[in-house]
Amino acid sequence: MITWLSLVCSVDCLYFHMKESSKKCFIEEIPEETMVMVNYRVQKFDEQQQKYLEDSPGIGIHVDVKDPSKKMLLNKFYEAKGRITFTSHTSGEHVICLYSNSSRGWFNSGKLRVHLAMSIGEHANDYGNMAEKQKLSDLQIRLRQLIDQTDQIAKEQGYQRSREERFRTTSDSTNTRVLWWSVAQTLVLIATGIWQMTNLKRFFEAKKLV
Repeated sequence: MITWLSLVCSVDCLYFHMKESSKKCFIEEIPEETMVMVNYRVQKFDEQQQKYLEDSPGIGIHVDVKDPSKKMLLNKFYEAKGRITFTSHTSGEHVICLYSNSSRGWFNSGKLRVHLAMSIGEHANDYGNMAEKQKLSDLQIRLRQLIDQTDQIAKEQGYQRSREERFRTTSDSTNTRVLWWSVAQTLVLIATGIWQMTNLKRFFEAKKLV
């Protein structure tokens, strides 16, 4: 599993290799009610040319997205090149899994290269298209961007606060357990000492040494 953590809403680009029969997953921490857009491209490796082809007809990608409660947000098949979009409804770690539509066997699977460019929050908005459709001026678009950025920052701060609260609760619970464990150990040691002293006294009395 690929772990890909990004709390700052930006555009993240990467590519990785996988077999046609394999499945790749990565984790993204996303605040609630946040739009995620992923531009992707799948290239197939050509054994004869010994390179990844720019066009890979017949190859597609299946995408599963699960929220922190394991609820399926997206389960859809896409072509070799395109765009994936979804909106988170709860804050936390979202698991995104990709696998190809190939039906080839495990021992006869080809190699794929998958390119991903992920945009989160206001970076996922197409402001150029928005300005054209809504006939907005440059100043209005800039104002819309600032509003979206402020809203996204507020969501991230709320998510960070919830994480801090969970961490504090876990820390307090752990400290309480450690305290009671120490108390229990002390009581066991005291009880063991008393038991040993009592048995030792009885032994001496039985041997008439006392």
